[in-house]
Amino acid sequence: MTADVLARIRTACAQVTAQATDVHIDHDRLGAYVPTLLREHQQAPEDLGRQRMGDDEAAAAFVIALDAINFGSGYFPYLRKRDGLSGYHTVASALRDHVADHGPLTGRWLRDVDVSTCNAIFDQPDTEFAQELMGLFAVALHDLGDFIAAFDDSFVAFVHSNDHCAARVVDQLDRMPFFHDVANYHGLAVPLYKRAQITAYDLAQAFAGHELGRFDDLHRLTMFADNLVPHVLRVDGVLVFSAELVERIERVDNIPAGSAAEVEIRAVGLHAVELLQQAVTARGGPMTSGEIDSVLWNRGAGARYKAIPRHRSRTVFY
Repeated sequence: MTADVLARIRTACAQVTAQATDVHIDHDRLGAYVPTLLREHQQAPEDLGRQRMGDDEAAAAFVIALDAINFGSGYFPYLRKRDGLSGYHTVASALRDHVADHGPLTGRWLRDVDVSTCNAIFDQPDTEFAQELMGLFAVALHDLGDFIAAFDDSFVAFVHSNDHCAARVVDQLDRMPFFHDVANYHGLAVPLYKRAQITAYDLAQAFAGHELGRFDDLHRLTMFADNLVPHVLRVDGVLVFSAELVERIERVDNIPAGSAAEVEIRAVGLHAVELLQQAVTARGGPMTSGEIDSVLWNRGAGARYKAIPRHRSRTVFY
């Protein structure tokens, strides 16, 4: 029997960790790190992308559309951000405002999206990288419109089609190119599926206590591999980067998506979270890898983490 996508992610990331040259785990640090996760788990703020909007159809459409464009961290230094908000929260709040002003997102609307639509919603300047990202957003939303047409333009129908299985959400979303988050590391296929996994997680949060938010394998989701959680793990001493990689990050070089160093950052970071989840479980803690990700992602908003550059990769995967 072929391993499902969530098992393949874990296996591949463990294999990358064993071969990595630029990113390593400080195993001595893991044990002392666990209590901080358990403490902050109770204090995590609610994410804009996980707050329900409208009826079932409108809420599902908003969550899935936001995750369709939940990328661009490598572009965020060049974006015009809302006062006091990060790049992600600028995008999330702008899309939320658009829905509040114009009504729920629909398949038909998504298929008509173009760059000018994205500029109007996200209020971005006419600069190279900002416009490049708006173009990618337009493609992603248009692709989602084409995708949802197969479900009679019903986001609720799409959610039901997954039979309460998060792994199936990942498999289905993988039909869209910008969700096909699979890297090649020295000939090894490394699936990461950051945005496809987080879509299932966000649906579960938005529809808490509702059948549309029930995924029987939600606990099996991995960390949502991006550039912030590995950064937090590095600042906190759980991950150790090579001096050469640190220099590139501090110069704010673009670390090309799919390069060996970039794959190691994400894959070794993911494996480190798996080890942390095992350590939490051994102490009787009820945290999943997805919940650990949320704690670390929110921690990354702190001044200590913002003061140190994180890696930037201009990619559609995170």
